[in-house]
Amino acid sequence: MKLNKIFLGALAAVAFSSCSDQMDYKEFSIYDTAYMQKKFERAGGFLSTIYADLDSDFGNYSGAMLSSATDESVYSHDGNAIESFFNGAWSPTNANSSIWTTCYHGIAYCNLFLDEFTGLKFEDYALDKNFKAEMYQYNNYQFEARFLRAYYYFLLVRQYGGVPLITSNMTADEASVQPRVSADEIFAFIDSECAAIKDSITKDYGDLGDLAMTPANNGRANNLAVLALRARAALYHASPLFNANNDKGLWQKAAELNKAVIDSCTARGMKLSNDYKGLFIGNTNWSDAAAVGEIIFGRRMPTENRNFETYNFPVGMTGAGAGGGGGNCPSQNLVEAYEDGDKRFEQTVACNGDSWPNANTVPLETFQGGMNGQPLAYATPTGYYLKKYVTESVQIAGNGANTCKHVWVTFRLAEFYLNYAEAMLNLSGSGYEASAGFTMTPKYAIDLVRRRAGLAGIETGLSAEQFKEKYEKERFVELAFEGHRFFDVRRWMEGNKYFKTIYGLKITKNADGTFKEEKTVVQNRQWDDSKMNLFPIPQSEILKSGNVLVQNPGW
Repeated sequence: MKLNKIFLGALAAVAFSSCSDQMDYKEFSIYDTAYMQKKFERAGGFLSTIYADLDSDFGNYSGAMLSSATDESVYSHDGNAIESFFNGAWSPTNANSSIWTTCYHGIAYCNLFLDEFTGLKFEDYALDKNFKAEMYQYNNYQFEARFLRAYYYFLLVRQYGGVPLITSNMTADEASVQPRVSADEIFAFIDSECAAIKDSITKDYGDLGDLAMTPANNGRANNLAVLALRARAALYHASPLFNANNDKGLWQKAAELNKAVIDSCTARGMKLSNDYKGLFIGNTNWSDAAAVGEIIFGRRMPTENRNFETYNFPVGMTGAGAGGGGGNCPSQNLVEAYEDGDKRFEQTVACNGDSWPNANTVPLETFQGGMNGQPLAYATPTGYYLKKYVTESVQIAGNGANTCKHVWVTFRLAEFYLNYAEAMLNLSGSGYEASAGFTMTPKYAIDLVRRRAGLAGIETGLSAEQFKEKYEKERFVELAFEGHRFFDVRRWMEGNKYFKTIYGLKITKNADGTFKEEKTVVQNRQWDDSKMNLFPIPQSEILKSGNVLVQNPGW
């Protein structure tokens, strides 16, 4: 879109990368290009707002996470919009299309910035003592904008396949009639953009010497974020959904690029944190050294609140815990994916008898008739409640009610060990071998992640198919509730295998105080391989284009 008058509010929904503070946003009113070009802070403020379109999922569907459209969880409130993904209501006229709108909004702003606000000299400020640092920061903005544009295209391609590729500033009418290009072309664009900027964008905002200005520099995408985007996009491109002919060259590239992320993080002293739980505590994960050593990039939410805790705390609590909504309840499908002794289980899933959260003075009773169990309204239908990303120290009621920070982890190092393992498994055909030019085997990469969880390495002697099953289970538990499962299963084209029957645990308390546990079907869900791996293009966008946009197959 071409804009002559833009009003940009104070936006603090930001990203961070090895940061110690959030970006500092001010309110900007941009009346025209000349106004923008007068001061550094106006150009910087405009760019910073583009970060606000980054994705997160702290209950995007009126409290329900995308996890509750997968086999990770079930949302405890019947009739929630999340059910449209599996109850037959999903359609071009009910397209769950917020990503389409949000991403093209972000892309339009990136294009506007790149076309109108790069190459400025700010000569009136040449004698300012901070001029050199300000110009360094300003010249980096163009690379941030290109990263953000590439990232928004990744969100679009994983969801829709091919989409319109718009790389210059257009009016809304011009943009609406652009045709779709192939998914291959979108992936190629993402790859070329990341390759072009990876050596130019700032590597470490905390190590700029005299060029560093204020903590406002923290929170911006650095070169590791660029490498991570390029690597994740390469894995998606190589996956069955986008690689119907199983082109080994795409798997080779995915292995190379994901290994490059691992090597770059290692060279910078980053490693897997010994505190898995701490990676997802928003009050500390942006500053704790162990978390920062693993987290590559993430989105820090604009204000402290307790919304996510209110959505997901158990129902039936009293006092300072009263008012919990039940929320996204982990499934038995997920629970059975954990191996005995896996530390991640108790850091992700709240079970019957657990003392959790802090405000709950009585151990959880998720059994039938228990204080936190059915038939209470919105009580867990699966026998479990969610811990991961939920800050247990929050109180949602009473005089001590408080709030907390929330940070959505976009890229972290463990993902790239798993990505590499997947690419190498598909390349070498074995979990125990590396192809020529590589030394790290899939087993070695996965075992690094498993050992952090207190598990032994994967056993030897598995067939390629058995190893694949092991890998998919490992990815399931390590990345649970981080937004991966919904798209992983789709890119593997395995929805019929994983997403149709969702189980829970029915717990009954016996007269002698023991418990009877029975695995039960909680939901039977619809799945259609002919269309549900990709989203429908919103019908409103097709009509707006004059039918230039072509709908995805099956929709």
